[in-house]
Amino acid sequence: MPPFLLESLLGKITMQTENIYLIGLMGAGKTTIGRQLAKALQLPFYDSDKAIEEQTGVDIPTIFEYEGEKGFREREQNMIEELSKLDGIVLATGGGAILREQNRTKLKENGFVVYLQCSVDKILQRTKRDNQRPLLNTDSPRERIESLFKEREAFYINTADFKIETSSMQSKTVVQNILDAYESSI
Repeated sequence: MPPFLLESLLGKITMQTENIYLIGLMGAGKTTIGRQLAKALQLPFYDSDKAIEEQTGVDIPTIFEYEGEKGFREREQNMIEELSKLDGIVLATGGGAILREQNRTKLKENGFVVYLQCSVDKILQRTKRDNQRPLLNTDSPRERIESLFKEREAFYINTADFKIETSSMQSKTVVQNILDAYESSI
């Protein structure tokens, strides 16, 4: 087989087996975009928070209530470790997954990392009726989101291979932009 044909074939195989990881604050669209991206690539989709809930049999707020954020972050780290061993998946991570260096390293080493950046106003709009977000159980969700953004923004940027703003763009446009960036990265 001519070398250029082999390289082309290997490129297609790599594209189908490399993982795509979505990072960003809660409400940025990781699950919505992740599902559409996985469908477009014909890959399995995972949500690390949902995987933790399935593994434990309880929801995230219950884990926070009994184990605190530290206990949840331990479970999250273990889940990311487990899921990053899979090949050819799209994974929506929890918003705080990047707080741990081990998670950032795993994501960067094992796939293409996409940071879905979203405005505070849009996150507030998307999460205002969602009672499954323990970090927003506060008198001032806006202040909490702004604080989380300041705390995490540098981690998101430094971990990502590609960043895209999701506040006003339609999800299918976001997916196409990610696909274009992903394809040009391999």
